[in-house]
Formats: sequence, structure tokens, C-alpha cells
Amino acid sequence: MAFRRILLVKPAGRTGLGFALALIPISLEYVAASIEDIVDEVNVLDMSYEKRHSFLYFLDLFRPDLVGISMSATEHKSGLRIASIAKKRGIVTVLGGYHPTAIPDELLSHKQVDMVVRGEGELTMKELVQRGSPEGVLGISYKENNKVIHNPDRPLIGDLDSLPFPARHLRRHKYTSPLIRDREVDEIHTSRGCWGRCTFCCEPSMSRSRQRYRSPENVIEEIDQIYNVIHKGKPLCILIGDPNFMGDAKRVDRFCDLLSGLNFDIVFHTMVRVDSMARHPEVVKKMCDNNIIHFCMGIESPNLKDLNITHKGINTEMQKKAIQIIRDSGGVAAGTFVIGLPDQSEEEIKQFPTYAKKIGLMSAAFGIATPFPGTEFYESLEREGLIFERDWTKYDENNSVFKSPKISKQQIEELRTYCIGKFWTPDTFFDWLAVTQKRDARKTSLSKFIMDRIVQLVFLAKAGFSQQVSSKNMATQFKVFIESMADPRVEECTRKIRMHRVVDMTRFLAILGPQTIQLTIRYKNRPLTSYIMETTRNTVEYIKIISGKQDKATINFDLNFDFDQLKGSNNYPFKLIKGSVRNYMYHVFKPLTVGDIRETLNMIKFTLATCVEIISTLGPKIFQRLAF
Repeated sequence: MAFRRILLVKPAGRTGLGFALALIPISLEYVAASIEDIVDEVNVLDMSYEKRHSFLYFLDLFRPDLVGISMSATEHKSGLRIASIAKKRGIVTVLGGYHPTAIPDELLSHKQVDMVVRGEGELTMKELVQRGSPEGVLGISYKENNKVIHNPDRPLIGDLDSLPFPARHLRRHKYTSPLIRDREVDEIHTSRGCWGRCTFCCEPSMSRSRQRYRSPENVIEEIDQIYNVIHKGKPLCILIGDPNFMGDAKRVDRFCDLLSGLNFDIVFHTMVRVDSMARHPEVVKKMCDNNIIHFCMGIESPNLKDLNITHKGINTEMQKKAIQIIRDSGGVAAGTFVIGLPDQSEEEIKQFPTYAKKIGLMSAAFGIATPFPGTEFYESLEREGLIFERDWTKYDENNSVFKSPKISKQQIEELRTYCIGKFWTPDTFFDWLAVTQKRDARKTSLSKFIMDRIVQLVFLAKAGFSQQVSSKNMATQFKVFIESMADPRVEECTRKIRMHRVVDMTRFLAILGPQTIQLTIRYKNRPLTSYIMETTRNTVEYIKIISGKQDKATINFDLNFDFDQLKGSNNYPFKLIKGSVRNYMYHVFKPLTVGDIRETLNMIKFTLATCVEIISTLGPKIFQRLAF
């Protein structure tokens, strides 16, 4: 008997570097589009956005006879929990995605799991719901009489244009990205797979290192639907979710030609390989001219031995060339690094953020080497008996899960935090603005610059420290993060890229005048690190970050953190910000209480300059809304 009412579910629980993405369950939307014409009803449910209701509520609402769950490693427990709830209602359960594809036997050992879809799900699920049985369905693993049966693999889908567009009309919520505040967000896939063979990547096991492409015309048709039908012509950011968007440069070139004929307010973010970008500078320029402007590349390491052992297929010269081409074209060059490979030393890893800045990366993420099941990296470590962590929720690139011969688990996790703090200093932000202003000559407003930095800090806290909330380790990580920022090169860089040249500070500086402003970050009242900014009436001369605190400053702020006060809090980034605001107000009024006239006047100037900046930025928007 065929299945007639289908509920497709994305569990909550995704953490780590994936937190940066829009997190749209587009794979489920593809499956839904493939079966909605042959079933009575199909619904897509993203439990990350369904905090008001339990899963039982949706079982009662939709009354499915089959529940399909797509899950990553970090969603292992939450996915099984959803399957258990469905199974208690007598509903058939099927799991899919990279994680179940890699470990079907382990998941089928749980009584609440009936089937696992291995590989691409559209055609497999279509055949399954039609037949009502997994018997003979290619790509399915299932249980029969307490025995696990693995049907033969299903061939990869060759003609991607034959697939219907994802069923975006089934979304229950609008998706957002924590780092994109001024646009709606969506996702598109223009190809599948990657021809690379990186040992730590899941793609080779999923796509067998074969990349397949949609035609540019088919992609443009979907973009038209996304922009005009789904988002009603509003400003949009589209994440191109291909693992290797530049896998075929001629196809991308044709895509840009078609894109140039559209009058859509869309910017695109992509994931690309270093070697493809280095070999095709003319296509990179064409992409940037057509608002494909953000490029995330796997840099991985500045050491050739790391690149060779992971079969990355690139070298440092390619890294430098690709980044320079992107910068010259006015794009954003972003890169990821892998920390904690078996042969890496502490000294080598500490050079990663310095190298990232040296070669011109404008954004960098540092993930701990994670042996995802199904990868060559996992198989190698498993043979050597080096994997000690079997909790899949820890496979998030924040946690060390295998034994390293040179560095302990704690050191590796602290080194990741060190790299984040060392890279994300003010000079990085100013460099980003200087490069992107090649495309848009306007300066960023001071209020927008500050708000963007707050959003990024909250994002780093939630993505980077989510596993250490309310623990002693959280305090240690925080101290490592703050102390790592102290670097004499920050002053050197900010003397070259002056803040006032990329951020509009005319009003603020005119009121503030010549000052030495010092912001000291303390932990349990001990000064860790101080930010110092030297201003004139027209310029910001430099910003420097030092360990401890300097004696001479005309305006002083102290921010004190004590993580013992945050025990049991799941909203700690916002509690920290609230405490910081309270600290600021204390320092505004403190000079008045001690009778320091000069410091009082300086603080009044700073407060007045801040208020004028806020009013001049937000005032017109408020009046516009009131008038409307």
C-alpha cells in the first residue's frame, strides 16, 4: 500500500560552522517537490523554528503515515528523538542525509528507525511512497526479520534539470542569517557534488567525486521564481549551496551573461575551490560585476604538508593568487582553516590567523579537524584507534574528538579560540570595508558599523562557545579569546587603513575632538586586554590593542565579565551585552560622582557625540515610519 500523507522533518540541533549558513532544509524541499503530485499531502517541518509547539502537536495536525527525517551528525540525538515519537504513534520512519548515508547500520540498530535513504533522496523517496515498501527500492537500507538489508546503490541523478524546483511554497517561516540583516535570505543549488577528493570532506562518499551541473538557463528560471514569486521582489541574498560552484568555469561565465540581463536586487554568496578561482581571473571579475561577491574557500593551512596529506590539490601560491584576484575585483575573500590535524603543532596553528591576514583574507573561520563518518579521514583514524568521542553531537568542528600525538584536546579547543580572537580584530573589519568600497564608494555609517560588529560578536559567541555554556571551560575560552587580540600589528594596520576613511565619523569626531579612549575588558576585575583609540577633530589616528591597561587616557571604560553569574543561562550572549550597556552607563556618570571636571567634560563630549550619531542615523527612519 502506497504512503499518502508525508511529513518531512529537519530536527533542531545544528551547531558549529554550519550555524553561519541560512540553514534552509532545501534537500527536504527537493524531496517534497518530487512527491507532492503523487501523494495526498506533504509537509516540510523545520523544528529549529518551531519552538512554540512540540513534535506531537504536528503529528496530530498533519496525521502522516510516513515521517522522513534529514539529519547531520550534530542532529543525531534530536533526529532519533523525533523518530521515537513518530514510532510510538505507529508511523513509518525513514532517515536521510549525509550522516545516515554514512552510518545506516548504526541508525537501523535503533528500534524507532525503519529505513535509511542512502545518497540523493528525490527518486528514492518517490519510488518508496509509490510502492509503500522498501523492497527492491534502490538506495534504501531497511530491516526485515531483525536483519538489515542494504539494497543496491541508486545511480546518481545525471540530468539535474529534470528535477522540479524545491517546494519553497511549503515553508512555514521566513529564513534569516545571523550575519545578513538588510536582506531576505534564500538558497539555491546549481550543481551537485565536487570533483575534489579532500580526505576530511563528506562529498566524495556522497557524490563519488563526480560533479553534475544544471544548465545556466534552468538556474536563471529558478532565480526568477525565487525573487519575484517567493520574495516578491524584495532585496535578497542567495546562498549558492554548491560545494564547488566554480567546478565548470565556462558554465559560470554563461550564467553571468544571463544574470546580467536581470534587474534584480540580489547578492550571491558562494563556496568555491582555490584552484578554480586562481585559474580564471576573468570569470571572477565577471561574477563580482554581477553581484556574486562573497567567496568562501577551503584554505585549510599555510603548510604544504597539511595540504598534501588531506589531498587538497592546492598550494600556497594558488591561495595567494585566488585571494588577490577576488580583492582586485571588489569581492569578499573568505576562507576556512582546519585545526588539529594529526601532524600539526601548537606553534604551527598559532600562525594560522597571522597567515590569513598576510595573504589578504577578509573573513576566516577556524574549525577543529573532525572525522565525519564516511570520510577517508574517519577511516584512517578509526583503523589507528585514535577516535575517543562517540557522541555525534560533538562532531561540530568546535570539539576535539580524536587523539592528537602533539596537542591535547583542551589545547586544540583553546587554539581554535585563539585563532578566532587573533584574526577578528579592528584592522580586519577596516580592510573588509576598504576592499568592498571598490564596488560602492560610500562610507559605512558609524552606527551601522557598530551594530554589525555587535551582531558578529553575538554570532561568534553562539557558534563558537555553544558547547561550553555555564562551564569552567567557557571562562577559559573567553580569556583566551580576549587575550589573543593583543597584537602590535593592529596599530600598524590601522595607521595605514584609517577608520575615518572607511567609516563616516565626521559628526562624531567633530564633537568628540582630540581624545585617547580606552576600553578595558576585565575578567573578575582583572584587566585582560585594552582597546585604545587616538582621535583628532577629523581623524582616527590609530587603534591599538594591548595586554592589561595603560595609565594615560582621557576617556576610560571598563567592562567586567564573570561567567559564574551566567550559570544555567541559554541566552548568555545577550546577557553579556546587557551587562556591557549597564557598565557603559556607569562610566558615563562615574566622573560626576568624584568631581573630575576634565574627565566629566570628556565623557559629556563622548555621550553627546554618540547621541547625535544615533539620532542622525535613526531619526529619518523613525520620522519616515511615523509619516507612513
